[in-house]
Amino acid sequence: MKVKQISAVIFDMDGLMFDSERVGRAAWRQAGEEFGYNIGDEHYQQVSGRTVADATEVFRGIFGEDFPFQEIRRRRVQIARDYFEQHGVPIKPGLLELLDYLDARALPRAVATSTDYAPAMEKLTRTALAKRMHAIVTGDQVARGKPAPDIFFAAAKQLNADPPRCLVLEDSEAGIRAAHSAGMIPVMVLDLKQPSEEVRRLAVLVAASLDEVREWMEGLQIEG
Repeated sequence: MKVKQISAVIFDMDGLMFDSERVGRAAWRQAGEEFGYNIGDEHYQQVSGRTVADATEVFRGIFGEDFPFQEIRRRRVQIARDYFEQHGVPIKPGLLELLDYLDARALPRAVATSTDYAPAMEKLTRTALAKRMHAIVTGDQVARGKPAPDIFFAAAKQLNADPPRCLVLEDSEAGIRAAHSAGMIPVMVLDLKQPSEEVRRLAVLVAASLDEVREWMEGLQIEG
């Protein structure tokens, strides 16, 4: 894919803006154990970047139709919330510098996260990052979650941006597939899981950090 002039940037949230996937993974494991289920890393990876509705189907496919998803999820949310209230929401290194870079070039940006609106806004408000975004689209606001492209189309529409000129920053395979399906410019920023070779081929860049993304953008001489 040839990178065209970038006119907007769309951010995933958990695992991309926030170092929260480790907390989420541990919270799922603890909540599952409390209900008698062994939710391992391999199970968590299957729902990473997916909506609540999709995660429900995945877990019931693994553990059976009687899997008490909503009860375990509520407990998982509480465990994670308790952690963030005690320790704060950890911002990924390089995020603030990247946002400053986008500010300097007047590039509009959005968050497009599979997380539901209320918990997403809780994190974005707690970290004072909501006000640095021009649009926020959450998983409960679209008909289909990632890897369907719906959430990215919705974000581009709110930014009044042409999809082929939208740069999408993602840490999940589902997110990269969604960005590619939307005809956007997918960049993967590594977090918990190494991408498959197929997903690597879909991304125009696989970066180790947001600092690397900013340096790559500087090399493109993007003026906004």
